[in-house]
Amino acid sequence: MKILALCIGNPERLAGKSYKTGIFKQSVNGAVMIDAEGLVGDAICNRKHHGGVDQAVYVEGSLTLDWWSREFGRPYEPGTFGENMVISDLDNRDVAVGDRFVSGDLVLEVTACRIPCATFAARMNDPKFVKRYTMAARPGIYCRVVMGGVAEAGMPVEHRPFVGEKVTMPELMETFGRRLSEVDRARYLAAPIHYKLRAMLETEI
Repeated sequence: MKILALCIGNPERLAGKSYKTGIFKQSVNGAVMIDAEGLVGDAICNRKHHGGVDQAVYVEGSLTLDWWSREFGRPYEPGTFGENMVISDLDNRDVAVGDRFVSGDLVLEVTACRIPCATFAARMNDPKFVKRYTMAARPGIYCRVVMGGVAEAGMPVEHRPFVGEKVTMPELMETFGRRLSEVDRARYLAAPIHYKLRAMLETEI
């Protein structure tokens, strides 16, 4: 595996919307510093729902993007989904909470899956895209930065699976907002899951 693309965005206004978003990302040439808040220079406009230490870097796997390219009937351009990093030979469905991606000094740890929103649908110019993305069951991957570093397209990446019980990206998407069984709740809490999801699970009675 290797880094195929690193993408950052500037604040831009969506057509017909009053707010700005950083979802429009473009791949960059050269090295990028990645710290606890993500890629230095990347715009995050709505910090209530985006960014933060437990979703500092948004990753897409190339095998998943190849699937979307076939769905769209055209080549997929890095950054289209607002991702920060594209990793080769990776299928999002094979990724679980706690998995790590290691590239040079950089260490990313998976915390959650991407849940599609209205901004995403507007960016894709498709009002039905939230449903389409959900039905595809190949959600993108949010990571925290365990160790920061400098990254660049072409750098090798090692995928280190979580050693505990798996909570996969498709499962996280399928169960989002639903009450879990006690067994599943314990399994989710045993993984290094996003702090907001952890708080929600810990307050369930």
